[in-house]
Amino acid sequence: MGEHEGVEGVPFHVASDFWPHGAVTKAYGVFNEDRGNSRRSVFIIDSDGIIYWSNLYTESIPAAGELLHEIEKLQNR
Repeated sequence: MGEHEGVEGVPFHVASDFWPHGAVTKAYGVFNEDRGNSRRSVFIIDSDGIIYWSNLYTESIPAAGELLHEIEKLQNR
């Protein structure tokens, strides 16, 4: 799994599932075995490792505003 801190000035970790191929997305149940790739999805995980919010996108890409709103809610709880 690739991990990048501070992507474009964002003060939290951002992860991508690169190698081993699909390991993380398989664990989260969003890997498409038939196509060999993951379904477009976002998981926001709190500092305790608990999934705070998730969404599966079938038609579109996630809007940055939607994700930032959910992150702000997590930070303010």
